[in-house]
Order: sequence, then C-alpha cells, then structure tokens
Amino acid sequence: MSSRVCLVHYHEIGLKGKNRSTFENQLVTNLHRALRDFDLAEIKRVSGHILVSATSGRVSEEMAAAISQVPGVARVSMAYLCGLDGDEYCAAAVQALGEFGPFNSFKVHARRSATNYELHTLDINRLVGGVLCEAFPDKKVEMHNPDATVFVHVVQGSVYVYAASQVGVGGLPVGTAGKVVTLLSSGFDSPVATWMVGRRGAICVPVHFSGRPQTSDTSEWLCRDICDALTPSGVVGRLYVVPFGERQREISLAVPQSLRIITYRRVMFAVAERIAKIEGAKALVTGESLGQVASQTLDNIAAVDEIATIPVLRPLIGSDKQEIMRRAMQIGTHDLSAQAVDDCCTLFMPRRPETHARLEAVHEAWDSFDHDAMIEELVDTAEYLDYDQCPSYRAPKRWRRHHRELGPAQRTDLVEGDSN
Repeated sequence: MSSRVCLVHYHEIGLKGKNRSTFENQLVTNLHRALRDFDLAEIKRVSGHILVSATSGRVSEEMAAAISQVPGVARVSMAYLCGLDGDEYCAAAVQALGEFGPFNSFKVHARRSATNYELHTLDINRLVGGVLCEAFPDKKVEMHNPDATVFVHVVQGSVYVYAASQVGVGGLPVGTAGKVVTLLSSGFDSPVATWMVGRRGAICVPVHFSGRPQTSDTSEWLCRDICDALTPSGVVGRLYVVPFGERQREISLAVPQSLRIITYRRVMFAVAERIAKIEGAKALVTGESLGQVASQTLDNIAAVDEIATIPVLRPLIGSDKQEIMRRAMQIGTHDLSAQAVDDCCTLFMPRRPETHARLEAVHEAWDSFDHDAMIEELVDTAEYLDYDQCPSYRAPKRWRRHHRELGPAQRTDLVEGDSN
C-alpha cells in the first residue's frame, strides 16, 4: 500500500558544484526546524530531491504549505510513495490525477534515476497512460501544454507519483550566505528587504529604532509581529530594539533642520554597524527605493553610506511602491505594515528636508554634537528578542541573556566582555 510523502524540489541548489551537499544539508536542517510541530518521521536527500515523511504515513497539506515557505524550496509535491509493482503505482497515478482538480487534458512524464528497473521510461508512460485513459475516458491526452501532468519517478527502488505541486519561495537555504543586520521599521519596505535577503541565504538580524520615550512603544511590538510573520521562513535570528527618541531630540536641536533626516540615518547606520560587528555580520540591509522619499536620492544615500565601513545592501532600490506592497502581501507582512503607528520616522521631521546634500554641510552638522558618545550609548541601551526558528543563528557573547518579550519594562541586562 502506497504512503503519502512530500517530495521537495529545488532548482538553484541543483546548479551548485562540489559544495552542493552543503546547501542540501542546510536545507534539510532548516526543514527540520520548520516542521518541528508536525507529525514528522524523516527528512532525507533522495536523488536531486528531499523526501519528507510523516510518522502516520500520510503527510498533510499544512505540512506541505509550511515546507513551501522555507527558502531554498522551489516546489513541494504531495507524492505517493510506491514500490516497483506496476499495478501499485498505476493506482497511485489514478488517485493523484483525481486529486489534481479540474482538467480537460493530461500527460504522463516518467523518469528513471535507477537504470536497473526493467521498464524504460517510454514503457512506463504507456503503462500509466493506458490506465489513466481508462479511468478518465472523457479526458484527452495532450503532449504539449496539458492541463495536468502526472509525474512517475523511479528512484532507488521506489516510485514517486504526483500531479499537483505547491510553488515554493525558491532562493537559497538560510545560513548559506552569512549574517546581515537589517534596519527594520514597521513600514512596508524594510520587512520585504529583510525577507528578500534572507531568501538569498542570509541570516537576518533586524534592528528597529524606536521613538521611545518621545513616542509609545507600539512600533516595537508591531516589528515583533512582523518578525513573527517572517518566522515560517526562518530568516530572522534576533530582533534588536534601540530607543532613539531622546537622541533624535538632541540631534534636532544641534543640526540644521534640513539635515536632520540625514543625520538621524547616519547615527542609525553607525549603531547598526556596531551591532553588526558584535554579531559578526558582514553587511547592512535597508529597504530604500531610489527617489521614493527625500532621504533616498543618490546624493543623500551617498552622504549616509559614508558612515558605513561594511557593504550596504538595498534589494529594493529599483522597485516601486506597488511592487513592494505586492511582495508584502505575499510574505504576510502587508496588513501589519498598513497600520499607522508613531515611530522614530515621524519625530522632529523638517518642513523642507534636503534632497541633494553637500558633504561639507553634512560633515559640519555631524561635528556639531558628540556623535561618538551618542552611538556608544545607543548600542549599550539596545534590547533584543531571539527567534529560535533560525537554526543557523548564533548569539554573540556580549549579550548573554535572552529575552522573550520586548517593551519598556523589559530592559536587557548587558554583560560587557568578549564581543565575538
């Protein structure tokens, strides 16, 4: 009797060379973490795929949906796992096509990874196709662009049969591209940027700059909800919150009004880079899109980037707002980001922000206050929340206590010491 399993397909990983097994093993590790709340029996590599089985012998659609959210997965198919008996896998093909949904035409696509099986792929196609024609006499066989395709794969003494697949998020397994620090707000852009870099294999450590104490802590909790929404993908290792409101007030009193935003962002970049060095991260990530707001012109981006000594990645730089919002809908952060809350972005905003800052003026504004002391203080007052859905994340030694809740009443106790 055939059992029901999830057959996980990947595309980009399959193009890797001698280090392909590293990517496959990381994907297996990430799937174990993503499926820990399910009836999981085994996850193993099987001839260019990954096989997920349940202890009950039948995986669920919910399990397949969870698998599809893990970066590195191109498609996931709920397949029937059969023996080499033709009657068994033909019966499974009838079931698989019957569960496909509405269709008028179909074809059979057979493949052998084991050449010791006596039937050739053409023979398998004819055998299974003949049974399906008898089972669905009102449907026609169409070799080009059929509505449904029944796949029959002979692999290592077993036959996998499936027709329907869920599309996965693709990309590379989280943990194969190092660690990055992302600047996270409660808006649409930065959560999407975080997800996109995580989808390329990076472990993401978001840093949120809160307007507290000048504003409430609502944006902090909203950012936590956003990270919770990203949890199924496993891209977030830890969320930092930096209370920035009082320091913004100091900056607003010291620098020209038109240069406030650029100065705010230079401080944010400097703090994020300090956290990146403590975390061992290799780059910063922002959700900036060219020309979208005053701070995102080329001149202003250059004035802010000057403060960073590690690469600054901007995965949304060429995207427009509608594209970003569609992606936010896809990853589950849209409705959270649509909520209007006060955060540091709304504090002490200039009436006429500079759109083409001159570096001489920026340097003069930067030297008008003790930025080094401010950056040091902001790093030392950072609070954090860990996410254990990212198996590759390793916490730095500087912050030794893990906290499950954020908010003004849960200040992090910092331990000075080794920052590696």
